[in-house]
Amino acid sequence: MSKPSGAEAPFLNTKGMAGLKPGPFEAELQSASSFLAHAIQFLAMLRDERGASEHTLRAYRREVCGFAAWLSDYGRETQIPFRNDKQKNSQPTQFCIRDVEHTHIRAYMAALYDRGLTKASVARALAAIRSWFKWMARMNFVEANPASLVSTPKLPKHLPRVPSVEEVNRVLNSLEQRTGNSEQSTAIEGQANAKIAKGAKVRNGDEQEAAVWPERDRVIFELLYGCGIRNSELVGLDMKSIHWGDDAIRVFGKGKKERLVPLGDVAAEAIRAYLPQRQAKLEKAGKAKLVGLASGGGPLLLNARCRGACRLTTRSVGRIVKQIALSRGLAADVHPHTLRHAFGTHMLEEGADLRAIQEMLGHERLSTTQRYTQLAVGQVQRVYDETHPRAR
Repeated sequence: MSKPSGAEAPFLNTKGMAGLKPGPFEAELQSASSFLAHAIQFLAMLRDERGASEHTLRAYRREVCGFAAWLSDYGRETQIPFRNDKQKNSQPTQFCIRDVEHTHIRAYMAALYDRGLTKASVARALAAIRSWFKWMARMNFVEANPASLVSTPKLPKHLPRVPSVEEVNRVLNSLEQRTGNSEQSTAIEGQANAKIAKGAKVRNGDEQEAAVWPERDRVIFELLYGCGIRNSELVGLDMKSIHWGDDAIRVFGKGKKERLVPLGDVAAEAIRAYLPQRQAKLEKAGKAKLVGLASGGGPLLLNARCRGACRLTTRSVGRIVKQIALSRGLAADVHPHTLRHAFGTHMLEEGADLRAIQEMLGHERLSTTQRYTQLAVGQVQRVYDETHPRAR
């Protein structure tokens, strides 16, 4: 990529993007402002070089393009008298990306606060802006990263509530029994569906997903809690992801990073009990080709009606987990990531090594995994407060 020099430097190197597949980002370049064009190229890099997911791209697009639009509006009202001694006698030039300073970023953050955004939302916007300018500094579009001079808003520490080992085991044991008594379980969970519907709009498809396939739903819980994987990683599993000989599953995490996660005996048993029904449903739906080895066996977890590519969605998994949690007496705020938190916290409480937990969870930084040490200490504090006579 060519190196810009001064105000006359091109803001975008389209030659470097010639080999990219046409997409929503490239289609906007022709009509984009200079700030927005930088943002679009950054998003294209995240998509094509880092393999960012659609959710990640959507989040970065919202924050980065929001700041780019703010800079465009600011630039229409601002002219730069000169940028260096050689330009002191020249005409004022238009405000461009190389003129952005940390004061502009602070002004944008103030504008976000004025719109009513919380500290967490502003911190998220600042993190995206930092990544954007870090990339532009590396590409020599700017001399330095001005966002590095802006402090992140101090956020209150909210530790997620994690169900106890006994609570999780009660749910898992009930799911194991439930596979032999589907009629009773459907009636119980129908009541939980009614509770959910009172507080949220529920799609008919999601309601049905959460009640009609006990064997699949047991697999969902066993993998989320037994392997500590993310919701997106769960629905992304294919049949070929299961390595029976190694007692492990191959997971693709954030940024398409690959890792092997141990597969416990109970989870493996749940999968084996589910597979014959999975194959029968595919054949009944006329999609038996997904069973074949040529396609890798298709997705592991199917939606109940085998619609489309048959893969279960993250939305449906969230609905299933919440419904079963409510029907088994867990808190209403339980979601798939709660089971991942429980995985890390319970392993740490049982003496597992922090770096081993980091590897299994797929955390890039150990500091992210260290959050579970706070959860464990917090639970000890609650037990002390509730039981010790001198704590009351």
